[in-house]
Amino acid sequence: MSESTTGGGRRVSRRTLLIGGSAAGLGAAGVAGYAARDELSRMWWRLPGIEKPRKAGAVDQPGAEWIAASGANWRWADRPDDYTIDRVVIHVVQGSYDDAVRVFRDPGHRAAAHYVVRRDGHIAQMVRELDVAFHAGNRPYNERSIGIEHEGFVSKPSSFTDAMYRASARLTASICERYGIPRDREHIVGHVEVPGTDHTDPGRHWDWDRYIRAVRAVRVARTAK
Repeated sequence: MSESTTGGGRRVSRRTLLIGGSAAGLGAAGVAGYAARDELSRMWWRLPGIEKPRKAGAVDQPGAEWIAASGANWRWADRPDDYTIDRVVIHVVQGSYDDAVRVFRDPGHRAAAHYVVRRDGHIAQMVRELDVAFHAGNRPYNERSIGIEHEGFVSKPSSFTDAMYRASARLTASICERYGIPRDREHIVGHVEVPGTDHTDPGRHWDWDRYIRAVRAVRVARTAK
C-alpha cells in the first residue's frame, strides 16, 4: 500500500488519507457521520489501486487444501482491520465432507464456512480468513468469526473421530493464536449458540470438554498475520 508524508514528517497510509478525506467531506453530522466513516473504512479495499494483494490458492492454515467456495456464499473484507475476529464457530454439516464442499461451491446455497474438516482429519479451506463467510446465520457473528464445518451428523456419536477432533483442535488453536482469541467456551462456540439461529449443531454428542482441552494443549508458533 502506498504511503504519503504529512507536514510533520509522519508517514500516513493511503487508506487513512482516503478514508479521512472522504469522511471529512461528509460534514459534521454527529452519529451519522461516525456511521458513514465506519462504512467507508470497511469499503476502503474497493477503491482503485489499494485492493489487498491475494495469491490464488493460498491458505491461512498450513496443510489445508484450497477449494474455493462460490463467491455468492461469502463477501470480500479485510479482517481483522475492518472487523475484529474474536470467535470460532463450530458446525456439523449433517452430511459428508463431499456434501459440504459441493454445497459451498454452489452459488444457490448462499452459505459457506471458512473450513471443512473430514473424518480422517483432512482440512479444506474454502474462504479466506480475511473474508466474511456466510456461515452463522447472523451478520455480526459472520463478521467477527471464523466458521469450521465438520463432516457428520449431530445424532451419530461415531461421526466425531479422534482424527477429526485432533485436526479441528489444531486448526482452532492456530486461529486463536493468529488473532489473539482466548481458548475458552466464550470464544469457541457452537452454531446452536449463535443468537437468532435455528440450528442445533454441533449437537449433544460433540464433546466440548475434550475439544477445549485439545485446543488448549496445542502449541502454536506465533506468526505475523
